[in-house]
Amino acid sequence: MESQDNKPEKVYYSIGEVADMLHVNASLIRFWEKEFNIIKPHKNKKGNRYFKPEDIDILKSIYYLVKEKGYTLDGARKKLKESKNDTLKTVEVIASLKRIRSVLVEIREST
Repeated sequence: MESQDNKPEKVYYSIGEVADMLHVNASLIRFWEKEFNIIKPHKNKKGNRYFKPEDIDILKSIYYLVKEKGYTLDGARKKLKESKNDTLKTVEVIASLKRIRSVLVEIREST
């Protein structure tokens, strides 16, 4: 598997890496894990959390719903329960559009 940047995609990501991806604190990731039962990170013997890319997609969806759209946690939970796939696709499209926008801005600034 390869990511959009042609870098090999990892099987598991640490909670710190996930927090950096989402620009949030690790404590928020742990809180969301407790609040949303669809997030199930792998834990090693020490209790360190490791997230699969699918978990990260769900966390990105939660971030989008709560932080960008203003949903409550209950509202986000219901939205993901009703239409998880649609929400995941929406978040994916928004991320693609943001990448395209940044490329276009770079092109405009370089001319």
